[in-house]
Amino acid sequence: MICNLQIKNIQKEGKIENMESKNLNQIDEQLLNEVSNLENMTKGAYNIRKNGKGIERQVTENVNIVTKKDVSGIDIYVKENTKFEFIHIPVIITESGLKDLVYNDFHIGKNANVIIVAGCGIHNDHHKDSEHDGIHRFYLEEGAKVRYIEKHYGEGNGDGKRILNPVTEVYLKAGSSLEMESVQIKGVSSTIRETKGVLEKDTNFVVTEKIMTDGNQYAKTVFDVQLNGENSSTHVTSRSVATENSKQEFVSKIYGNEKCFAHSECDAIIKDNAIVTATPEITANNVEANLIHEAAIGKIAGEQLTKLMTLGLSEKEAEEEIINGFLR
Repeated sequence: MICNLQIKNIQKEGKIENMESKNLNQIDEQLLNEVSNLENMTKGAYNIRKNGKGIERQVTENVNIVTKKDVSGIDIYVKENTKFEFIHIPVIITESGLKDLVYNDFHIGKNANVIIVAGCGIHNDHHKDSEHDGIHRFYLEEGAKVRYIEKHYGEGNGDGKRILNPVTEVYLKAGSSLEMESVQIKGVSSTIRETKGVLEKDTNFVVTEKIMTDGNQYAKTVFDVQLNGENSSTHVTSRSVATENSKQEFVSKIYGNEKCFAHSECDAIIKDNAIVTATPEITANNVEANLIHEAAIGKIAGEQLTKLMTLGLSEKEAEEEIINGFLR
């Protein structure tokens, strides 16, 4: 918990803005620990959003966070040449029936190098659906580098759905790069994840996603990357596990509009009555575009199970080990 005592201790390092004076309860802590490390959060800039409202914020000398005036959301400004600072912007929802929409824009200065941790955790114990839709837009100036980590998590005993629909837009100026890690941990009833990239000269956009679904859950991922600059590149990797009656869709569209390189791959393990659809699409609009796509969907190989079972594991334990290793 980020209690009042902890806030006093970190005020020396950054400016604290309490938008609503509320201590975090046990459920809040659980959600925040799943999507964002609380201990690391207090070392840099952060903004905590709960049930559609900002409740706590810290800025630093190099990172400023400003509340938007026209729509719900924040602007994050990182000064040029900022090196290795952490920025956390977690969202938690504990109110059943809430539909939350937020717009967060990241303005990353020249030659900055930062780590941004986002994500949403939903706790729903009731029958109404809870939903968070987050639109994150990244504007990287020349030479900037960002590592962006996004985690999604759901829990609760109610019949209400836990819905997450994140949209990520990435705009890279010459020489900049963004590495994105997207993880759907568990408990998310439905998600449509859209990621768009527009790349200029000598830029690199790397995306890695890991998804696991079970029950009647549904997950769809859509990538759309425009390689507009010479020597721009992208690598999109999706690893997923679909079990029981869940359904997953993977759509990847990459356009090579200049001399560029792209590699898209989707690997999925399927079990029970699950359904997985992969649609990788590449379009070369320039003779110097080098584009590759791969897709593989299948069940766990019998020899893998047999090998682990000879070491003393049950079939269920062997499956769990294989899946954990696959998603690691």
